[in-house]
Amino acid sequence: MTTPLIVIEDLTKSFQHMGQKLEVLRGIDLVVEEGEFLAIVGPSGAGKSTLLHCIGTLDLPSSGHIRLEGRDLVGLGSAKLAEVRNRSIGFVFQFHHLLPEFNALENVMMPGLIQGRSRRQLEPMARALLEEVGLTSRATHRPGELSGGEQQRVALARALVLSPKLLLADEPTGNLDSATSQSIHELFFKINREHKTTLLVVTHNTAFAQSMPRVVTMRDGRIHADERRPRTEARAEPVEPVVPSVRAPAEAEPAEAAAPGDDVVAASTHHGERDADALASE
Repeated sequence: MTTPLIVIEDLTKSFQHMGQKLEVLRGIDLVVEEGEFLAIVGPSGAGKSTLLHCIGTLDLPSSGHIRLEGRDLVGLGSAKLAEVRNRSIGFVFQFHHLLPEFNALENVMMPGLIQGRSRRQLEPMARALLEEVGLTSRATHRPGELSGGEQQRVALARALVLSPKLLLADEPTGNLDSATSQSIHELFFKINREHKTTLLVVTHNTAFAQSMPRVVTMRDGRIHADERRPRTEARAEPVEPVVPSVRAPAEAEPAEAAAPGDDVVAASTHHGERDADALASE
């Protein structure tokens, strides 16, 4: 019998806030098979982002277990957790966190460069990913020269450059207009279908969530519902990425402040702590 990619058991997370204990996750149980594509939905403050960050080892739970490929991540030291992130997990967030001094191609290569891989080894993979997300002609452009949708496409390519088994996305289109958001949604389906990458997406976009074969609804730190549908009843048809032809306006501010514990780790690559100047020495 195949081991599930993710097994979460009785996961809790609490914070001390203004002298009071704030329980954000209250006994989460969840199993995700390899190759699944699921949405995590629910009202603000339900614990969606906190759960995603705990799965991605960006935050530590208060109790319970998270097993990735059969390995319990709870209790591992920071170096071991960083190793897990580097090897198995990619991240896409509401804000792209691209490094402004580097062009699109260099940003895509950055996780591998931080690991010490050579530019010669990484560049063909990075160029192939930029082609896949429709940005071949924008490879030498810096983030400030790209639209919001293009920046998020670069972030998506960067998340895939090390071929992770798991891709975690937290409101990946929250700052984009509806047409650009749709093109990013199409890319997620394409990646799941062609790369067989397991995707967990936190979203407030109801249409996007309902197009997925599995939707997990959270309320008050608990899983309220877990709905599965055959892929033929969800979105099964092949789709190609739609490249916006008009440069989008500057990105808007996030629609809402994060609840305590839902803060996004600000490191732009989430793949290590070495300075980005490592690229300059290549």
